[in-house]
Amino acid sequence: MSKFVFVTGGVVSSIGKGIVAASLGRLFKSRDYSVSILKLDPYLNVDPGTMSPFQHGEVFVTDDGAETDLDLGHYERFTDTSMSRLNSVTTGSIYQAVINKERRGDYEGGTVQVIPHITQEIKERIHRVAKNTNPDVVITEVGGTVGDIESLPFLEAIRQFRKEVGRNNVLYMHVTLLPWIASAGEMKTKPTQHSVKELRSIGIQPDVLICRCDRPLEENLKDKLSEFCDVPMESVITAQDATSIYEVPLILEKEGLAQQTLELLQLEQRQPDLRQWQTLVENMASPKQGIEIAIVGKYIQLSDAYLSLVEALRHAAIAQGSEIKLRWVNAEKVEQTNPETYLKDVSGIIVPGGFGIRGIEGKIQAVAYARTENIPFLGLCLGMHCAVVEWARNIAKLDRASSAEFNLDTPNPVINLLPEQQDVVDLGGTMRLGLYPSRLNVESHAYSFYQEEVIYERHRHRYEFNNAYRSLFLENGYAIGGTSLDGRLVEMIERSDHAFFIATQFHPEFRSRPNQPHPLFLGFIEAAMKHHSFEVVPSVSKKAVQEMQVGMGGNIPAEVISN
Repeated sequence: MSKFVFVTGGVVSSIGKGIVAASLGRLFKSRDYSVSILKLDPYLNVDPGTMSPFQHGEVFVTDDGAETDLDLGHYERFTDTSMSRLNSVTTGSIYQAVINKERRGDYEGGTVQVIPHITQEIKERIHRVAKNTNPDVVITEVGGTVGDIESLPFLEAIRQFRKEVGRNNVLYMHVTLLPWIASAGEMKTKPTQHSVKELRSIGIQPDVLICRCDRPLEENLKDKLSEFCDVPMESVITAQDATSIYEVPLILEKEGLAQQTLELLQLEQRQPDLRQWQTLVENMASPKQGIEIAIVGKYIQLSDAYLSLVEALRHAAIAQGSEIKLRWVNAEKVEQTNPETYLKDVSGIIVPGGFGIRGIEGKIQAVAYARTENIPFLGLCLGMHCAVVEWARNIAKLDRASSAEFNLDTPNPVINLLPEQQDVVDLGGTMRLGLYPSRLNVESHAYSFYQEEVIYERHRHRYEFNNAYRSLFLENGYAIGGTSLDGRLVEMIERSDHAFFIATQFHPEFRSRPNQPHPLFLGFIEAAMKHHSFEVVPSVSKKAVQEMQVGMGGNIPAEVISN
């Protein structure tokens, strides 16, 4: 039988529950325990597929085509385990399922209520994850914070869960903030005390406290939290700010989180193997050179909108011994001036995915600049569409060439709607979604990176390369790097006379892992390092500065601060 860990949050949102859940998953995996991680999101949307990236950040896509919360990306990257639509649950999906059952008469005329019907549906979703892959441990992150009215059904469901599966099979972990009040010169535990009090009023007593703080948590404060929150002192875990999210598993391991969790769940204490993870963190801290990559996007005000892309770049940069600096470029501003203003001296240019016409002309100009200046270029999904439109306008000279997504009246729709999308009305969950195979041209640049003739990548799109222009496309120095297995859909394009010019219909960033960077990103970073790099000047980390503050009585030399 699987064991169950429930991760809740208090005091404030965006406190890092997802990273804590993913890190705990990594610690279990390092001890050869199998893990699956589930996210319970309290919003009424059925899934985040139709939500604005400015509000929700990235929509992460699983192999089976689910549009999910970005935390599932963290789960996959940290545990190196593919998630599925079973691992993402929203209030909207729960209510939709219950209402469908009521309409079918499944409740035999009974009154449908939050308790027991909604809570039972939530519990069934958690059990479904356990039954699907039979992992040793199922970690469930409850979105939002304790006290949110939207989260109450989820909290009630996990309260009931322990009684049903047995006390020793369930562990409650509460992530909370301990703020440093500068004017008082001390860290405050009162917000955490109130958060735990709220949780206990619902009937949930946390077994482990994860204390988020920006400096070490002193023993007297741990003792205070243990006393007031009724948690053993060894289960009060410090989760201090880290320079990278990939340091968090190592920090929590040092704090004894895994040992405490295994003990409380009555699982065998096994020796962890975190050598690969330790090497990853060490390599991040000692890059040989630096590069600057421009991301020309339309949602750059919220970097979480491109979270998997950023992490995939980091994975590849770490593997190549490089430090990566990101230059966020607003595509709309590129439209208004010469792209060189925003893209000069970069090591590489990426045009990522997105939807709608806003900023498109700026993206197309960025593609043209990368092509003509021989700057390594990677286009992803919409980025491939922009690359095809740029070819059609500037090389093939096709009259008013565009994508049918942007201009239905264009005489040259070089990007067109997928045939199966013609009669689609509902926007949510109806695109070409999930893992699909592609066949690579063995003479292509793409094949030199993958070294496989058939690859599998995740998709999220409605539009495709218009095959009416395929033969003309091949006449101008372009090549088709990969297609669907039947040859009908163009999946990758490239230029053979360029340092690195590849665009994909799929999203390779979703399959990158810290310990196994995606081959396309490895190739892109390698080309970027050859194109333009800079010497990395060693810097003093925030943690090191704090240690200096303690060691020097709070007086830090000016030259250290300036570095």
